[in-house]
Amino acid sequence: QVQLVESGGGLVQTGGSLRLSCAASGSIFSIGTMGWYRQAPGKQRDLVAGITSDGSTNYADSVKGRFTISRANTKNTVYLQMNSLKPEDTAVYYCNANVHYDMGSGVLWGQGTQVTVSS
Repeated sequence: QVQLVESGGGLVQTGGSLRLSCAASGSIFSIGTMGWYRQAPGKQRDLVAGITSDGSTNYADSVKGRFTISRANTKNTVYLQMNSLKPEDTAVYYCNANVHYDMGSGVLWGQGTQVTVSS
């Protein structure tokens, strides 16, 4: 079974930092674009940052200069380093990946990890 497992969420004060990790496991042949999304209560799920297999990145305007997405292809893992956190960053963060595996291919989602920034 192929799955994405996230870790690293938690409670932090304004201005603090957190690092999220998301590891893909299972019979994986390759992984294309990976990304992080977030969903605050009562709001839609929005893209935070994405990274292609060759390392090209894109960010939501609200996190540019504060968040950094990276990946370790040998570990099938994507990271999100979040600095200078603000209360408005509070949300459930989900990772997402376009995965090619033994049973086919498709977009997978992690289970989500809560990030709470206190003022």
